[in-house]
Amino acid sequence: MTGEEKKVIFASSLGTVFEWYDFYLYGTLAVIIGNQFFSALDPASRTIFSLLAFAAGFIVRPFGALVFGRLGDMIGRKYTFLVTILIMGLATFIVGLLPNYNSIGIAAPIILIGLRMLQGLALGGEYGGAATYVAEHAPHGKRGLFTSWIQTTATLGLFLSLMVILGTRTIIGEAAFAEWGWRVPFLLSVVLLGVSVWIRLSMNESPAFKKMKEEGKTSKAPLTESFGQWKNLKIVIIALVGLTMGQAVVWYTGQFYALFFLTGALKVDGATANIMIAVSLILGTPFFIIFGALSDKIGRKPIIMAGCLIAALTYFPLFKALTEAANPDLAAAQAKNKVVVTADSKECSFQFNPTGTVKFTSSCDIAKQVLSAGSVSYDNAEGTGPAKISIGDKVIESYASTGLPADEAKKKDVAFKAAVAAALKDAGYPAKADPAKINKPLVVAILTLLVIYVTMVYGPIAAILVEMFPTRIRYTSMSLPYHIGNGWFGGLLPATGLAIVAQTGNMYNGLWYPIIFALITFVVGMLFVKETKDVDIYAKD
Repeated sequence: MTGEEKKVIFASSLGTVFEWYDFYLYGTLAVIIGNQFFSALDPASRTIFSLLAFAAGFIVRPFGALVFGRLGDMIGRKYTFLVTILIMGLATFIVGLLPNYNSIGIAAPIILIGLRMLQGLALGGEYGGAATYVAEHAPHGKRGLFTSWIQTTATLGLFLSLMVILGTRTIIGEAAFAEWGWRVPFLLSVVLLGVSVWIRLSMNESPAFKKMKEEGKTSKAPLTESFGQWKNLKIVIIALVGLTMGQAVVWYTGQFYALFFLTGALKVDGATANIMIAVSLILGTPFFIIFGALSDKIGRKPIIMAGCLIAALTYFPLFKALTEAANPDLAAAQAKNKVVVTADSKECSFQFNPTGTVKFTSSCDIAKQVLSAGSVSYDNAEGTGPAKISIGDKVIESYASTGLPADEAKKKDVAFKAAVAAALKDAGYPAKADPAKINKPLVVAILTLLVIYVTMVYGPIAAILVEMFPTRIRYTSMSLPYHIGNGWFGGLLPATGLAIVAQTGNMYNGLWYPIIFALITFVVGMLFVKETKDVDIYAKD
């Protein structure tokens, strides 16, 4: 690899580091941001609205792919993704300067959401530009290797954000950090922005685009060509359903859902869970490069399809093994003393309650809500009369609060929760995972395997997307399926998985979301995706 090629990869990857730096920064500080910008709401709603503001960036990603993809195919890769990193970086920096709700009222959250949407739009053009730029600089036969370096930057972004947050907290203290110190990590991002812009200004346009421009073959209407002509639109749809949809759900399961599962369902403390996730990322990250390079030899398609299939087939046993390794007391209690809710299904409503503001009044809903609040996995059985919770050989009858005076309803609530808690304790259900009993090497091994699945589907994805489309509409065409797949199908995974678990009571049922979409991608990909590793991207104009 020449010095110029290394520079191309480094400059392109910096934008993705920036993306993940901001991603983890905002996610880690969601509670503090909620307190700063949504302080007019109750505490539970603050957090959910701060996460919804975060999600706004995911929703607009595909629109950014259209806007900046079009520019990238018309005026060039270099200048377009110079603009995207400027917008993304300045939006992150301005969050650090933004006055909070107490200072400027409702304008604060409105501006915050606006900045998140700007970041999402810019990001919609950033990844496609970086992947296209690197792939069009790569020698034939090494595109998988070269583009796989971009995929490794999520880990660097994670560690960069954690180091800055931990460093700031340590230096100024927790109280000051919650009050004003949380702004420091956002403000320091300007350093990363400055380095990124300086390096990108010194870069040359990609050889493939330069050649096409010299020959006068650039597209005058990339959006019309990409999505208005069936021959190209068909490939966009295949790329989404047969590649990026499955890649996204496997990615989010391995990187994020596993963390939510550890801290929520298995009740492992956050610090321990984060450390084990971080170690698994360190161990798994080199496989991005391994599978990217391997895809240059045996093809992109077999690696991505194998990743989707293996993940779908092994998620249930792996997550059950994770339970036994991270919280063996919980696993033993579940095996010995199953929890069953027997109720009339007609009085059971949808249990998903992200803000904690829905008031459940039927005996079925109250029983399930108490179990869900304690992250207790349960089975459902049909019955009549008031709902009952069976824990081993103990049966606790629920109650309906409809029509009860407030003080009486409160007494019944306290007594019912105390009875359930006592029965769970007697049946061996732990209030939290015992740190001394966590099999950390096994947990890290399982988490690393989940990350390796991620590297299988994600390592070769940039190369295959670049190779699927003609040079004249490549930036536009590849960006849209990538960001619909990752922004919508992947971004919705944690919330949807949580909703499935809340409704069914089984803590493993959230895995059906990634399993179903990974299998759809496997079937569609095997039938319709063509191998691209030997495609001459210069000829595709």
